Amino acid sequence: MKNPLNYQVTEYDCGPTTVFNAMSYLFRREQVPPDIIKHIMLFCLDSYNLKGEFGKSGTSQMAMMFLSNWLNQFGKVKKFPIQSEYLTGEEVYIGENSRIIYALQQGGAVVARVMYGCWHYVLLTGADQEHVYLFDPYFRKKPFKQKEIELVTDMPYSRNRCVRWEMFNSTGKEPYALGPKEMREATIIFNKDTQKKASDTIEYFI
Repeated sequence: MKNPLNYQVTEYDCGPTTVFNAMSYLFRREQVPPDIIKHIMLFCLDSYNLKGEFGKSGTSQMAMMFLSNWLNQFGKVKKFPIQSEYLTGEEVYIGENSRIIYALQQGGAVVARVMYGCWHYVLLTGADQEHVYLFDPYFRKKPFKQKEIELVTDMPYSRNRCVRWEMFNSTGKEPYALGPKEMREATIIFNKDTQKKASDTIEYFI
C-alpha cells in the first residue's frame, strides 16, 4: 500500500524528509528496501551552520547530487526500478520544454530546492498549464498572503500546496522561488515500472 507523505521533524531535515516522500509517492511501502532509507539519512543533513554545528544548515547540493548517483547505482545493482537525474542551473525551470514538467507528465517526482525564508526542499508531484502541485514537508495551517499559493488539505498522498508557475520561476526570495539561475538544483526520480512513455503523456504545451 502507499503511505501518506510526511512532515519534517526538525527545522533542518526538509532534505531527507522530501526524499523519503519521493519514495512513498512513487513506490508501495512493501517495495521500498531498507537500504534506501538508511542511505538517505546517511548522505543528507551534512551541512554545518556558521557556528560549526553539524546538520543545522540542512542538506547540501553536493549531498543531493551524490544521493542521486547512488540511487542509480543501487537500482542497477539490486534490480530495483528507480532512476534519478540531477539538474542544475538553467535546466531548472517551469515552462515549455522543461525537463521537470516532462518528468511530472511521465509520473515522476521532483525534489526541488526553493526559497522559503531560506533554502528549502519540497517534492513536486504534478502540474498543469498554470500551476505546480507539491508537498512541502514544513507543516503549516495558516493560509499564505500570496494569492499565487494555495494550501491543499485533502490530498495527503500527493500534495499540500498549489503554486503558480511564475512563483517558481522567480529569481528572488519569495516563497517557492527557484532563485538565481546559477544556484538552482532539482532531482528527478522515477519508478521505472510506472513511468509513462513520452508518447503516452498529455501535452501541456501547444
